[in-house]
Amino acid sequence: MELLLAFALGSGIGMTGFWIFNRIKIGGYESIASRILEKAEQEAANSKRSNELIFRQKQLEQHGEIEKIRQDERRKIQREEERLQQRQDKLETRLSLCDKKLSDVERRETALLSLKTQLENEKQEINNSRTRITFELEKLSGIGAMEARTILIQQMQNDIKTDAANMIRRLKSETEENADKEASRIIATAINRMAVSCVSEGTVNTVALPNDEMKGRIIGREGRNIRALEHETGVNFIIDDTPGAIVLSCYDSIRLQIAKIALTELIADGRIYPTRIEEIVEKAKQTIKKRIKEHGEDAALSAGIMNLHPEIITLLGKLKFRFSYSQNVLEHSLEVCHLMGMIAAELGLDVRMAKRIGLLHDMGKAVSHEMEGAHAVIGHDLALKYGETKEVANGIGCHHHEMDPITIEGSLCSAADAISAARPGARIGAVEEYIKRLRQLEEMALAIPGVDKAYAMQSGREVRVIVQPGTIDDDGLVILVRELTKRIERELDYPGKIKVTAIREKRVTEYAV
Repeated sequence: MELLLAFALGSGIGMTGFWIFNRIKIGGYESIASRILEKAEQEAANSKRSNELIFRQKQLEQHGEIEKIRQDERRKIQREEERLQQRQDKLETRLSLCDKKLSDVERRETALLSLKTQLENEKQEINNSRTRITFELEKLSGIGAMEARTILIQQMQNDIKTDAANMIRRLKSETEENADKEASRIIATAINRMAVSCVSEGTVNTVALPNDEMKGRIIGREGRNIRALEHETGVNFIIDDTPGAIVLSCYDSIRLQIAKIALTELIADGRIYPTRIEEIVEKAKQTIKKRIKEHGEDAALSAGIMNLHPEIITLLGKLKFRFSYSQNVLEHSLEVCHLMGMIAAELGLDVRMAKRIGLLHDMGKAVSHEMEGAHAVIGHDLALKYGETKEVANGIGCHHHEMDPITIEGSLCSAADAISAARPGARIGAVEEYIKRLRQLEEMALAIPGVDKAYAMQSGREVRVIVQPGTIDDDGLVILVRELTKRIERELDYPGKIKVTAIREKRVTEYAV
């Protein structure tokens, strides 16, 4: 029994201790949970306060930016107001000046009206005095004023006619005696003082090669290089058995020189392929443009003529590559310029004007194939367009008698032109007609829509036409060749036959970056 009581008592005590231990443990957990909750609430409050501070800071920043924008706008408005105020002040100043000037004008107008009235009164008094004097003279002489005036005019006319007839008779007699002798002397003096060379240049040029292997490189694989050269320059490249040389043939001297420069550059460089050919030909064209300007400036300097328009300088430079009956047109123009200067000096005329007319008289030939009309009339129009005087322009236009001269210097131009052209060996007649026919071939081809370039080659026995690939297709190419062939047969006289070749080439180029 005691054992049971002890066991019961021990069990009660154990249960009581276990219960007390659990309560203590549960109380610790609740304390920890309460502390965690308090900490979370504190962090939430801190985060809320931080967010509020950030929001307020952003609001302040935005407010500052808005205020800055407002201040900038206020400054702009203020500056605009100041500018408007300055303009208003200036307008008021000008208005006051206008008022003063208007007052001065009104005062002067009043003075002028007063003076006009005074002059009219004096005029009336003079007329009255003249009437009284005339009446008294008529009364004394017995004839009227109109009768006296008629008698006086007839007497003066008779005296003048008599003196004029005597003077004309005397001058005519003296002129007939001295004119032939003086003209012969002036022309002979001018020609003797003028020393020029007679050089006849053709339409063929030769380029020397370092070796015969270079011919194969110029021809290229399947002839692509020589086709590219002829395509870019419009010049016929003749490669035959002639050792160490290639012959270039073209009626256009400018294209011939471009081809020669390009071929020489290619031979010296050694790299010959279509793309390089295009680059070198374009470079040669720029070189020729520079040379044209240099030739024009040298001609103006040689003639002593200044203040020429840049376009006139360019036209003069182009004449270096133009030939009239195998006579170089620029050399001919310089010769005419010096002849006219010497003849004008012998006659006591304006030497500067005469030399200016002589130098510019053939500048219409530089564009005569691009414009309709005679080259003298074209030169006349170009001279007026580029600021030359009407006397100089008239001298240019009348040297082939397309218009009447208005100055003696202009009349001299046709004489000097004839003297220069009549020198032995100066000109050859057939070349001009030959060049005219070749140019007409190219113009016929270029007149067809869709044609980009046209070149007359093989001395006029072939025409090569390059068309725009986006405008004319392959079927249209056949129609174009047929149309051009029929037009040549209908409008042009030529020996033998003419080959017409049309080329349609489309290139697409892009760059990988």
